[in-house]
Amino acid sequence: MYSGIRIVGGFWMLSAVGLLAAVLLTAAPPSAAAQPSKGKQAPMTQEQAETILEELRGIRRLLERMEEQGRTAAPQRAQSAAVRVSVKDRPALGAAQAPVTVVEFSDYQCPFCKRFVENAFPLLNERYVKTGKVRWVVRDLPLGFHPHARKAAQAAHCAGEQGKFWEMRDVLFRNDNRLAEDQLPAYAQETRLDTTAFKECLASGRHFARIDQDVQDAGNVRITGTPTFVIGRSEGEAVNGHPVVGAQAAAVFEAEIQRLLQGNAPARDEAGGARPSP
Repeated sequence: MYSGIRIVGGFWMLSAVGLLAAVLLTAAPPSAAAQPSKGKQAPMTQEQAETILEELRGIRRLLERMEEQGRTAAPQRAQSAAVRVSVKDRPALGAAQAPVTVVEFSDYQCPFCKRFVENAFPLLNERYVKTGKVRWVVRDLPLGFHPHARKAAQAAHCAGEQGKFWEMRDVLFRNDNRLAEDQLPAYAQETRLDTTAFKECLASGRHFARIDQDVQDAGNVRITGTPTFVIGRSEGEAVNGHPVVGAQAAAVFEAEIQRLLQGNAPARDEAGGARPSP
């Protein structure tokens, strides 16, 4: 069961301490002087509420500055231990035989996932996916404190039944604060789906087993927040790679992708032509 969250460098992460701090911040009065000495606690005044809101705005500004610093930091290779994850029967872009695979664990209500999809992914898609160097695979990790994320993930897979997974994915992220179940059929119309078939799919729940398997597999390799990426050499229906956490700048992904591509670079024969590595 999810007990709370904390935000680390553009990364939604589970934390009981984070939730407790949020509850205390919103429930407790700003100072002891504001409490009556006896009897019931006085109701929060408008001034106290505004003080708390201003403190929260300050925290938000601080987090945004930290996120900006993280995006401009020098690219570094992930130092965490390698993990192995499956890519079998999951939505993928790029050549099936691409030498490098990136597996993205994502949540449609995660603001950092949205930031990555809008800022870094387009460049990576153009440079590496469309050129046949990288296969990009998406797996779902709807977090428990995002009430609409699991159903939104199902909507993406229902669109995938009609060949529109990636189009629906973009629409869902653009509307990340409007993902209630009754709002999803409008996105089916926007992506020009057969809305009757789409609604039938949503009602069936047939993709939930796949989504829940993604959550379980993520937990098995200690992936607990979004977005998290596993970048490694392609190995058929799986990938062994190092996790990269957070909505990092494109340069962070490029550094690891280039390292892997150089390791896979074909040797050259004496005439200067390419030949397979031994």
